[in-house]
Amino acid sequence: MSSSASSVASPLITPPRTRPAQARGSWVRRQHPWLQIMVRVTRNPMGAFGLTVVVIMALLAILAPVISPYSPITQHPGQELKPPSAEFWLGSDDLGRDLFTRILYGARVSFVVGIVATALGAAIGVSTGMLSGYLGGWVDSVFMRSYDALLAFPGIIIGIAVISILGASTLNVAYALAIGGIPFFARLMRSSVLSERERDYVYAARCIGAKDGRVMFGHVLPNTIAPLLVQLSLAMGFAVLAEAGLSFLGLGTQPPDPSWGSMLNDSRAYLREAPWYGLWPGVALTILLVALNYLSDALRDALDPRRANLR
Repeated sequence: MSSSASSVASPLITPPRTRPAQARGSWVRRQHPWLQIMVRVTRNPMGAFGLTVVVIMALLAILAPVISPYSPITQHPGQELKPPSAEFWLGSDDLGRDLFTRILYGARVSFVVGIVATALGAAIGVSTGMLSGYLGGWVDSVFMRSYDALLAFPGIIIGIAVISILGASTLNVAYALAIGGIPFFARLMRSSVLSERERDYVYAARCIGAKDGRVMFGHVLPNTIAPLLVQLSLAMGFAVLAEAGLSFLGLGTQPPDPSWGSMLNDSRAYLREAPWYGLWPGVALTILLVALNYLSDALRDALDPRRANLR
């Protein structure tokens, strides 16, 4: 009886196999939250495209003095409105200046205005929105009613009004756009704080003696960062587009400094004679705006808890 039982081979028990996608997802979840966000963004095709384009254009803007063959304000007499060639890669403008060089330096203006306007608007809007949502009462009423009045005017109108007071320059454009962006960050932060201030961890922090400043910026702010990241990328795209629009109207970057908006304005008189003059600044502006919008969509998906499990 024992010999017959031993003659029967015992079944092999194999451990369950982990799917590669599940293994990758578990590895990502063990990493730092910021690394998780970057991995999810880069695995999204739109996010990978947007991030790649933004990084490449930022590097081209930073390395413009090294890459560009000419100075952005150098004129070449007798070379006006030349088509793309070996000498002028993207052609020349009505004053004989190299379009490739001016587009690279124009990217610098777009990034500077976008970063400065977004950073200032976010800093003031997040701070005031945090105070408004956490403290409530008359503080909330003062801030929110002021921002409601500011939202009654389109952002471009606010920009024109501020520039008419401060004067036309690149930094003044950034300041004007920052003022127009403050209400959006403030209202977003206020709505997030209103839901977070009733959480148990806020009550626990108060019980151990944490002051309001530490609770707001040490506990509540890190838990409201997700929607802010998406709003930052959206605000960056709006600032780049608004800067081009104000420069197109002659209220932004002043000649001879290059700006994509001013280049588009100057090219209107030569649409038939030199169509490439306005084509390349428009293409550069379109590519950057599309990349920023793709990046914001990818960030929204990466920060969505319902999409936290990677496939």
